[in-house]
This record gives sequence, C-alpha cells and structure tokens, in this order.
Amino acid sequence: MSPLENAELFRNLDPEAKFAVRRMAIEQAFAAGQEIFREGDPGDGLYVVKSGLIEISGQLGTDERQVFSQVAAGGVFGEMAVIEQLPRSAYAVVLQAATVYFLPRDRMVELIERTPVLALAFMKLVSQRLREFNQHHLREVVQAERLAVVGQFARSIIHDLKNPLNIISLTADMYAQPEAAPPTRASAQARIQRQVERINDLIADLLQFTQANQRCVRAPMNYATFIEQLVAELHPELELKSIRLGLANAAPAIVLNLDAKRLRRLFINLIGNAAEVIESEGVLTLSFHQEEHEIVTELADNGPGIAPEMAEKLFQPFATHGKAHGSGLGLSICKKIVEDHGGRIWAANGAQGGAVFSFSLPLAG
Repeated sequence: MSPLENAELFRNLDPEAKFAVRRMAIEQAFAAGQEIFREGDPGDGLYVVKSGLIEISGQLGTDERQVFSQVAAGGVFGEMAVIEQLPRSAYAVVLQAATVYFLPRDRMVELIERTPVLALAFMKLVSQRLREFNQHHLREVVQAERLAVVGQFARSIIHDLKNPLNIISLTADMYAQPEAAPPTRASAQARIQRQVERINDLIADLLQFTQANQRCVRAPMNYATFIEQLVAELHPELELKSIRLGLANAAPAIVLNLDAKRLRRLFINLIGNAAEVIESEGVLTLSFHQEEHEIVTELADNGPGIAPEMAEKLFQPFATHGKAHGSGLGLSICKKIVEDHGGRIWAANGAQGGAVFSFSLPLAG
C-alpha cells in the first residue's frame, strides 16, 4: 500500500475510491524552511504528508506566530479548504525536508459526495482538529478569563458533532453491507448527506462568528420575491417536523439592498431556533409592516416563550436555553447580519404566548 493510501483519511476506502485518490494526487517536494502556503492564500485543496515534518501556525501579531500542530508522514493538513471556499487561515512551513501529496478541492468534494466512508473519515478528521484546537488553547494560549468561553464553545461544537457522526458511522456500515439492496444504499446515502449538511451548518456558524470582517455584498432585490422563495424552500423540511410556517400578511413588494445569502442565513437561524424549542404542532408566523425608513419583519411562534434568565443575553455568543443542540452562535450571527444591513434586531414574548423575534431593514435610497 502506498503512503497516500495508508493515510488514515483513505485507509478504509474501497479499491475504486483509492484509485480515484491516486489519480487526483499531485506529488510535491519542499525544502526545510519553505512555506507550503501562507495565511490568506487561496484555499484550493488539502495535503497529505508522504515524508518529512510540517508545522502549522497562525499569526497572532505583526511578527508573532503561534504553533498549532506538527504533521508527520501520513498526516493531513489544509483540510478546511475542502469545507469552505475561503482563504487559508494558517501557515504551513516545512520543518524537515518533505514530500507531500496535494489533492484539489473540487475533486475531493466530488469524491466525498459519492463515498460515505470517506465522508465519515473526513468528518472525524474535522472533529479531531476541533478537539486539538480546544486542548491546545486550554493548555497554552487562552488567559484565565477566556477559558470558560473557549471551553463552552468547544464543548458545544464537539457535542453537536457527535450525533451526526454517530449516524454517519452506523449508516456507512449499513451502506457497506454486501447484501444491501440498491434502495437501502440510496436511503443510506441520503441520510449521510443530511448529516454532512448538518455538520456543515455548524461549521458555517463557526466561520461566520469568527470572521468579524465578513463583507456584506448587497444588491437590489424585491423583498416579496425573496420571502416567497424562502418560504417555499423551507416548507418541506418544516412539515417533516410537524411545524407550519405561514404569513400573517404579504411581504411588501419593495426593492431593498440585500445580501441574499446572508439574509437567508438569518431566516434559517431564526426559524431553526424557534423549531428547536417547540414541542409539537408548531406554528410559525411571519408578518411585515413598513415604516417611514424601514421594513420590519416579525417571526412569532407558539413555543414556551423566552425564559427570563435569557432575556438580557439572547444575542450574546453561546447563549442557549431549552435546545437539544446548537452552537449557541445562531442569534449572535443574526444580530451581526442585521447590523451589517444597517438594521436592528430585538425579541420579546408575545401577548398570546410564544416568542416574537423582530428585525428591521432600511429602505433603499
């Protein structure tokens, strides 16, 4: 078995998948002291170490770097580039002359999507990296007053990774059974894909939270059209949870300057947050009204309402109450999205029970 196939990420793949990995791998050699990539470089793929030793570090100040890990033969680095289409967030420097395999992002994504065993191995790798990050900062970096925040964050993320990873593991075993019928395998693959999407949502929350300078790229858009498309998209998933999403009145057919992708995340977070705390027969209602300089959107639910102890810290990071899972970042991300649009967000308990989350978006012009 070649060093590439023997890497933990690929060790359990079937011969066809291993062949695909070999075909996409590009072997590269680096001298000691050479940089493989820098923070800010394009995140175009991941690397597997064939020989040598690689140091992964991050920039703390103008001249100071903090070492995160060292990667030896068989190890993988740069894996976040497969999940996110963003610049590199760390440096990779050769400590000992090294040969590495480079695997392009697009081809890796294609292989992961059709290979459940690789999807499971990749998600385990991401989970392991988060654990290492937590342990490293608990031990060396974070000052005493930050330990509680970092520890809470890491525990929340790791806890929320366990359930989908367990489901992926069990489903991958079912998929791999020689006697598994095609419908069974199709169902297993769909289930794995849903769990991968759930993990991607958690990682997206993490990335949005940590990227404080994320740009808000707005363009003119009809708000009524945006709401109509969004509700149609969310209806099927909510119906599976026995939750009805309705409109108290039509969204105003007015053009606003919106970052559609980030505004969609706002609605998904708000609706997902409400769905988490509704026990059964959930009803979510969107309503809209136009004021002199802004459009106000309200999302009301028939859940238990906002707990008194949460009222003052709803939009703070890691604030959770009564939810089975979640990073605790959803509402703080909502606040950031609304503020980046020039609006404001607030919440209160409804007169008839439940919670009402409201946010404003400024009129164009």
